Amino acid sequence: MNKRTLALILLFLVQVFYGLNYGFANDVIDGGYIKPYGFILLRLLGATTLFWIIGLFIPKEKIDKKDYLTFVAAAFFGMFLNMLSFFKGLEFTTPIHASVISTITPIVVLVLSSIFLKEKITGLKILGIILGFTGAIILSVYGKAIHSGDNILLGNSLIILNATAFSIYLIIAKKLTAKYHPLTIIKWLFLLGLIMTTPVGIQEFRDVQWHTFSAYHIFSAFFVVVFATFGTYLLNVIALKHVKASTASIFVYLQPIVAAIFALIIGSDIINSVKIIAAILIFVGVYLVTKPTK
Repeated sequence: MNKRTLALILLFLVQVFYGLNYGFANDVIDGGYIKPYGFILLRLLGATTLFWIIGLFIPKEKIDKKDYLTFVAAAFFGMFLNMLSFFKGLEFTTPIHASVISTITPIVVLVLSSIFLKEKITGLKILGIILGFTGAIILSVYGKAIHSGDNILLGNSLIILNATAFSIYLIIAKKLTAKYHPLTIIKWLFLLGLIMTTPVGIQEFRDVQWHTFSAYHIFSAFFVVVFATFGTYLLNVIALKHVKASTASIFVYLQPIVAAIFALIIGSDIINSVKIIAAILIFVGVYLVTKPTK
């Protein structure tokens, strides 16, 4: 097996892990076993520990003082705001809603790049932006709740905030990837994210009644920490050494497909015409935005 084929397999696994993450995380949160902020603290604590263990086996790099603020900003948007808004949003919306809306990240990146990096936007990409956000709005306004405590508009708005925060993180972290080893970046960002999140999530983390967890919910929490956090970041780093970022971005379309199939199997979500129409609009929008220009 050549390196490119291996990289494509790893990217496929990343999207499968992400897709399953919506259902597993939603079941643990909606079941009342652990609240969103406490779950994030658990996620960061577990993944940070694993990344620093892995970090023992790579050459140590010294971080330049001038890059300290960049690391802090990347950790704030990529680990703190990104994860908190995602899990809090997942508390109020459904796995299919969250997974579909999360695919607008390339659209948000394009908009932010045009504002802050002065990148030119073509007419086709403007159409893609309009279609993508139209799909997100339809999903938020006309989407129906599955559980009594759901608030689709609030939940989907938080998922959009999650996509925006992650997009800002990508732009900030871009300059770091050219200077430092990927694992060096990740382990420090996760550690900083853990420090930022601890004051917010510590009380919910302390309130967890671990003895009430069923075997399924223990596995769900384990999957979110080890596979959907540590595993996805690690496999992405390995894969991106052998394929272009544009190639990797295509795999994002697998997320809502995996999430929808899994959510239907475990009964945590349903499919209806609103979700299908909104998904088509978002997918077409993302395609137009990511389509290479001549």
